[in-house]
Amino acid sequence: MSTDYVIRLAGPEHLDQLPAIERAAATRFGDSLPHSVLSHVTPVDTLEAAQLAGLLWVALEPAGTPVGFAVASVHGRRVHLDELDVLPEHGRKGVGSALVEAVEDYALNSGCIEITLTTFGDVPWNAPFYASAGFEVIPEQGLDAELLRRLSDETELGLDRSRRLAMRKPLSRLTSAST
Repeated sequence: MSTDYVIRLAGPEHLDQLPAIERAAATRFGDSLPHSVLSHVTPVDTLEAAQLAGLLWVALEPAGTPVGFAVASVHGRRVHLDELDVLPEHGRKGVGSALVEAVEDYALNSGCIEITLTTFGDVPWNAPFYASAGFEVIPEQGLDAELLRRLSDETELGLDRSRRLAMRKPLSRLTSAST
């Protein structure tokens, strides 16, 4: 990642700027997303709860303006990456990878054993990005109730279930320390 960016836990002052980042990031999907999804953003109260829980990270440019964010939730010994967005003009500069690393650091330091997420399997830059960060596709028969619920919720928002998949990154302090 360029040294021009700083990744840190979000403060209350960042919350109002994050929906615009999410909307702008969604434009990268073009016509492949239904309008219902393009117009949906993470509610500010959800972001606020994540911020208060220490589960919301921002990527800041030198002037201190957010250009990306990651929000996660904890379910037992799992951290789920709920949302990751970077402004398109700041893409391909390592910002998304640095945000994923911040979530991973949190998960490792919290004693979690894995990070999960849901994403598009057919978008050329989506699942491959996460695979390059060590995430593996979870086969349908390996999906637990929590991941099935998330995928069902996404379908209710208008996403085509056949295009969605869940991914997992197993965590190990030994593996993490040696890389």
